[in-house]
Amino acid sequence: MNAAVLNLPSPAWHEVCRVADILPDTGVCALIEGRHVAVFRVGEDQFFAIDNVDPKSQASVLSRGLVGNLGDQLVVASPLYKNHFDLRTGECLEDPTLSVQAHSVMVDENRVWVAVT
Repeated sequence: MNAAVLNLPSPAWHEVCRVADILPDTGVCALIEGRHVAVFRVGEDQFFAIDNVDPKSQASVLSRGLVGNLGDQLVVASPLYKNHFDLRTGECLEDPTLSVQAHSVMVDENRVWVAVT
């Protein structure tokens, strides 16, 4: 049987955790295909994923940053250098050369799935 018949995500998607494992307005870190990925839950039902490694320090810490907004942009502030990263695009607002990769997220049957790009 193929994944479509079973209504399962395609092989490119990786299960990270249950929805309840991420408290609202916080993040968790997952290792997906050898890549550190930060997965964030904003409010009750919005999920985002970006690379977890802070490009300025090379530390895997973005999942522990503060989630909030700057104007209309949902962001996480790095706990080390306080740079703000857009949760939708991965762009660093203070210095675009420090931007990180954003990844696709979906929720299916109370499970959070990420596809790294």
